[in-house]
Amino acid sequence: MVQALLQARKLIDSTVNLHRRTVARHAVVTMKGNDAAVGHAVEGLVDRARHGVSIALPAGGDRAEVMVSALRRLTGPGRGRIPVRLLCTPGALADPATRAAVESGVNTQVKVVDAVMEMLIVDGGVAMVRSSVERGGGDVVSVIEDTASVRALDLLFAGAWSGAVRLAEHRWISERLRTESARRILERLCKGYTDDVAAREVEVSLRTYRRHVAEIMRALGASSRFQAGVRAVELGLLSTAD
Repeated sequence: MVQALLQARKLIDSTVNLHRRTVARHAVVTMKGNDAAVGHAVEGLVDRARHGVSIALPAGGDRAEVMVSALRRLTGPGRGRIPVRLLCTPGALADPATRAAVESGVNTQVKVVDAVMEMLIVDGGVAMVRSSVERGGGDVVSVIEDTASVRALDLLFAGAWSGAVRLAEHRWISERLRTESARRILERLCKGYTDDVAAREVEVSLRTYRRHVAEIMRALGASSRFQAGVRAVELGLLSTAD
C-alpha cells in the first residue's frame, strides 16, 4: 500500500507539472503553500460543494490547518447534508484540531491510512493538491480544474480509501495492540523472525508466542505473519524505521 501510494504521488506530481507547462492558465492555478491565498481558495472551493467532498490529510499541526478549516466549514450549520470523506494518517488524527473537526462532523466518514498525499476534491470536478515539484521552491498548492487531472486524483483517492481502515476499527486495533508486548511481537513479525527466535527475544514460551501471534493476526485481519507486520505499519502501530 505504501509503495503504491508513493508511486501514485509521483505520477500525480508529474501530471501537475506537465499541466503547468501545457494547459490553459485557468486549468491549473498555483500558489505558495504558506500563502494566505490558499485559505481563501479552499473556502471558495468548499462553498461550491453540492454533492460531496473528499479530503486527504497526511499531517497534523500547521501543515493541516487549511484542510482542517475546510472540514469545519463543511460540517458547520446548514452544511451537514454534504457527504464528506476524510482520509488521514495516524499522525494527522493525533492532532487535537483534526480530532475536534472529526468529532463535530455530522455527515463525515473517516478512514485511516499510513500514507497519502494532501488533496481536496470537490464534487469530482475541481481539486486542490499540495506538492513539492518546484526545485528549491518548497511546497506548492495547485487548484486544478482540468477534467482528466481531477479524474486521476479522484481515482487515486478512491484507491487509497478502499485500502484504508474505518476510524472505529483503527481506534479498536490501536487500543488493543499498542501495548509494549504487542509492539515487540509486531516488530518481529515485520522483520520476518522465526517463531523460535522471536519467542526467545520477547522472553515467552513458543506456545505463548504463537497464541499472541494468532490473536494479533485476528485483530489485524491478516492471513499471514508478514501481512500482519505490513498492516501494523499501515495503521501506524509501527514506524517504517522499526
